Amino acid sequence: MEEKPLSMNITVNGGRVHLSECGQGPEVLLLHGNPDSSALWRPVMERLSSQYRCLAPDLPGFGQSEAVETFDCSLEAMAAWTDELLSAAGIDRPVFLAAHDFGAIFGLAWAISRPQRVRRIAAGGFPFFPDYHWHFWGRVWRTPVLGELSMRCMNRWLFSREMRRGGPGLSRSHVSDSFARLSLAMKKTILKLYRATDPGNFGDWQTGLQQLVRQVPTMILWGGRDPYVDPAYADRFGARKTHTFAQSGHWFPMEESESVARLLAEFFAAQPGMAD
Repeated sequence: MEEKPLSMNITVNGGRVHLSECGQGPEVLLLHGNPDSSALWRPVMERLSSQYRCLAPDLPGFGQSEAVETFDCSLEAMAAWTDELLSAAGIDRPVFLAAHDFGAIFGLAWAISRPQRVRRIAAGGFPFFPDYHWHFWGRVWRTPVLGELSMRCMNRWLFSREMRRGGPGLSRSHVSDSFARLSLAMKKTILKLYRATDPGNFGDWQTGLQQLVRQVPTMILWGGRDPYVDPAYADRFGARKTHTFAQSGHWFPMEESESVARLLAEFFAAQPGMAD
């Protein structure tokens, strides 16, 4: 039986974090990206809730989570925040990880730093390589003044047009709800996050990434029509499993929620040495 997520607030590194939770069983941590919130994973969580305890936070400054000025957005800080989140939620055993976009950057940095805390990984729609070149909006947001101007001009029509371009399978209600959450604090967080995440920062993490995917069963998921991060990046992780949703764009967790939930359930339930 599907279960509706419950919402709560916890404190992580001095900041208020909104956390959605549902289900019982082994824990699955689900991390969203930009410009999303934990709502991105809601349909997947509801489908997994009969087998797993699903936990999906709003990342710092996104959704209903507090934007803490002292958060520096480095990969090390992303990893530490993720670890502290689990501790604050009372999770002291290894978890399954499902992550998308910037949430996957948070999650991979954490898993590379603390591989003993993760059981299996399913991630996609994100760059983690030093030769990545930011998409158009990424370059805009990384540019001082221009980024601020773009955020001031980001009205409902422009926001909806871009999200539907990047996610042709997104519903109008999801796009509308996403725009409603685009607060001034969230806009500032987006600029801060993009400006701190230089592709060159991933260089020193490549050896750790290779070791991680050898040590921890990993599945890479990608939208075949993703205009922001080329689907060709999916094969570069060296993961044991890769799945591309041919008709979906960047937001495949929402566009293909039923298929994503099924793949996650099968992958997380597999015995060691099987379906890897």
